[in-house]
Amino acid sequence: MSETQIPVTVLILDKEYRVTCEPEERESLIDTARFLDDKMRDIRKAGRVIGTERIAVMAALNIAHELLEQRSSKSSDVQNISRRIQNLQEKIEIALNSSNQLEL
Repeated sequence: MSETQIPVTVLILDKEYRVTCEPEERESLIDTARFLDDKMRDIRKAGRVIGTERIAVMAALNIAHELLEQRSSKSSDVQNISRRIQNLQEKIEIALNSSNQLEL
């Protein structure tokens, strides 16, 4: 543990975990642990998965799936924006060329 890191205790499925982090990351760590706890409780409440380890794996898979979907969506959004910018640039060039020809 480095000198700047602090210990933080988080509660996940009624079990305490002690984790170290930078002081400025404390709130984010607590929010993340709360998010994971909520996901795991939802899975446990559904009753289809038994055992803390299996619940943790299912929560991790669900969170990873959501992350990958967001990345894919962002990639698609970036491609669409790039296409629109390119189209706008082409229209601007056409307009500028037309304007230059009118001046001649």
